Amino acid sequence: MNYPKIEGKEYLRRIECLRKQMAKDGVDLVVGFSNLLEIGIVRYYCGFAPVNESAAIVIPAEGQVVVCSGQASFDFCEVENKLPESRIAILPEIGEVSGFEYDTEGQLDFEELFNQVKSEHPSVKKIGFIGRLIFPAIIMDKMRKVFAGSTFVDYDDVHYEQRIRKSPAEIEILKTNWDITSAMFENVVPKIEVGMTERHIGGMFEAEMMSLGAESYVQSFAPMVATGQKNSYISMYRNSLRRIEEGEILNLAAGVSYEGYNGIICSPLVLGEIPQKIKDAVMCAYDALNYASEKMTAGTPCDVVLNAYTEYLTKYGYIDYCPYGSLHSTGMLECEAPTFTAANKRVIEENMAICIDAYFKGMEWGSFRIEDCYLITANGAKRMTTYNDKAIPRIFK
Repeated sequence: MNYPKIEGKEYLRRIECLRKQMAKDGVDLVVGFSNLLEIGIVRYYCGFAPVNESAAIVIPAEGQVVVCSGQASFDFCEVENKLPESRIAILPEIGEVSGFEYDTEGQLDFEELFNQVKSEHPSVKKIGFIGRLIFPAIIMDKMRKVFAGSTFVDYDDVHYEQRIRKSPAEIEILKTNWDITSAMFENVVPKIEVGMTERHIGGMFEAEMMSLGAESYVQSFAPMVATGQKNSYISMYRNSLRRIEEGEILNLAAGVSYEGYNGIICSPLVLGEIPQKIKDAVMCAYDALNYASEKMTAGTPCDVVLNAYTEYLTKYGYIDYCPYGSLHSTGMLECEAPTFTAANKRVIEENMAICIDAYFKGMEWGSFRIEDCYLITANGAKRMTTYNDKAIPRIFK
């Protein structure tokens, strides 16, 4: 298996791309913040993602970029920061969340850092911030104090728009991720046995992904093994000690993060004899996903794909069990903005990485998802996670 990495020149290209948009928007300074929920904002521009803390990045329209680490992850930041010519600052406001303070030489607080930046860039009038749902008040307050009189603008949409079209380097990383995710399912699912607990199976997925070279599980959730009529109904789930039984639905969801990029497979499973009702529903969801993905070509508005999916379920009588037909970008988060909806009619473009999620919920025997990752090529959508395409027809047809 190939294990590519992203080099420093790629991060420089991303900074240059952001700065071009900053120049168009009249933005003099951008400050991005990451925590463990959205770890990709800072990592996207420099390669650094902290272990147990938050991080930030300060990007002026020109000049030196500042990568901001907490005290505990500072050494790791020195190793992982791949952005040439940048400097690193240690700041307690993004340290361990309990407020534990290290006696670290050379650390600043954000007010001091922003004063340094202001002295280097005295003409800052407009500041963009990235991380609207997570940006800490303590940092925002100090930024507004130091840059009093400046205009502050939400720059999330600009950031995520930059991430949605994947570069050749990103595509190589994602291909490795998708290969690991596919191999994980192929290796783990045949070992699942009646009587195992959900947590046991979740552990099997985690062990296998690490042995295949994953960095961690997907940046959204640990492997979810939601079983039986009751537990499978829960959309986002923490595995329990429930033991699986023969003839019931297993809703398996697991993905990996490799070099900060994420991929996912969701797949149903039944051990032993499979009731016909479950076979019929699973094959309808699988066929609906295939029918919709055939329309997912570059230049096509996304509502064409989403409407094809819902029309298929309506035709075969399952639309009442479909809470949504999901089409979303994937990359440094398993599910990341901007969204694809029937209302916004966003156009699908070449080099996008997109997940399709066929979700059936609330049947008398339970619920399940089928989800796969696709790369949009000049010749259409290529299914990059391969397990479902092999396993579902073999198991359920």
